[in-house]
Amino acid sequence: MDRRDFLSSTTTAGLLGSTGLWIDPARGAYASLQDSSPVAKKKRRVAAIGVGWYGKCDLLRLMQVEPVDVVALCDVDSQMLANAAELMTTRGKLEKPPALYSDYRQLLAEAKPDIVLIGTPDHWHALTMIAAVEAGADVYVQKPTSVDIAESQAMLATARKHGRVVQVGTQRRSTPHIAEAKQKFIDTGMLGKIGLVEVYCYYHMRAKDNPPITEPPENLDYEMWAGPAPKRPYSALIHPRRWRAFTEYGNGIMGDMCIHMLDTARFMLGLGWPQAVSSVGGIYVDRQSQANIPDTQTATFDFGDLDVVWQHRSYGSTPDPKYPWGVTIYGDKGTLKVSVMSYDFIPQGRGEAVHKDVTYELEEYPEDKTEKDLEKHVAPAIRAHMRNFLKAIDERSKPIADIEEGHISTVSCLLANLSLELGRTLHWDAVNGLVVDDAEANNRLARPYRAPWVHPGVKLS
Repeated sequence: MDRRDFLSSTTTAGLLGSTGLWIDPARGAYASLQDSSPVAKKKRRVAAIGVGWYGKCDLLRLMQVEPVDVVALCDVDSQMLANAAELMTTRGKLEKPPALYSDYRQLLAEAKPDIVLIGTPDHWHALTMIAAVEAGADVYVQKPTSVDIAESQAMLATARKHGRVVQVGTQRRSTPHIAEAKQKFIDTGMLGKIGLVEVYCYYHMRAKDNPPITEPPENLDYEMWAGPAPKRPYSALIHPRRWRAFTEYGNGIMGDMCIHMLDTARFMLGLGWPQAVSSVGGIYVDRQSQANIPDTQTATFDFGDLDVVWQHRSYGSTPDPKYPWGVTIYGDKGTLKVSVMSYDFIPQGRGEAVHKDVTYELEEYPEDKTEKDLEKHVAPAIRAHMRNFLKAIDERSKPIADIEEGHISTVSCLLANLSLELGRTLHWDAVNGLVVDDAEANNRLARPYRAPWVHPGVKLS
């Protein structure tokens, strides 16, 4: 500090001294001498990469819990990008519209955001999250973390290397009634000894149609959309929102829906890594559509003295119409069913059954009532997830769905898909991040990237 800067800073301090306030240079905010709590702080600079359905949903929930400055948006669909910019400017009452980009690398270099939200298709999660972290941003990335195991390992390593906060969009951990069920029935021991958990999805969500192969629409940069993934012949199943029909861009219903409920089970029961994963399934019913993901799959995650068993079918009826997608935890003193809509505790023998429905916040946030495509029952969980994310940023601590937790749940699901592909049980060495005594499986932990993109796992080898 030179003499002029010193005099300026001491004069400012003197002027503030009579008011009982001081300037904390590290936080750039006025703070009380008594408790050093911020009185005012600069708005966080936020950018979003991928502003389709959930990209917009996540950003709007963040804007509901804190008046952030949305400085930049990125998408390879120019029409989607323009629509998102108009919506954010109106809803956020921004002083100026956000800068618009079609290339996330240019956004990170020019906009220099404090926070980046990633809502791209799954095959773009790894490269965008790693680039944002390396640019100095804290990141909220949608689940699953990745489409292959080595990508997810690189994401975790990069976050730790650069000391950034990364929250994964597994917001069941922040769902109020699910957290309540954990506290009331599991933490208190009301279920007794737990030996089995079932996780499941019976939604008819797998694409069944065969739209014609066409040229991509003019508003879509399909070359950039495909990026490091294989570039399939374009059809309406690819964009928007239907790309999960293909293994090239996602991990099927296992990677879309199981990760949520497996992560819920892990959160509620305090589970770490499974020691072994096995899976069977395939396309057993619908062999006519373009979709190449399994329509039937069962997987067992072995946690030692506890098995978590997944099942999905994209046809037929659900065993319990109240729980078409959820978690059922079996103990010797009771059973607990949990979903995004409710929970039910059923005691074994004597005792009183307990039911709780999801908590809506439509009166507190009336804009939820009219927001297009919003899952209204999920909005409170996303807001709580965002608050937890911001708190972790302020404290430089791990959020509730820290990148490591998202990594464990994602890789467990990827191991299930790999087990199905190879036709055998995979034993996982969590310390070294390898399948035990299985060279073929380990050779498939990273899938090939399409040139000129370079797999982030290369940096770790």
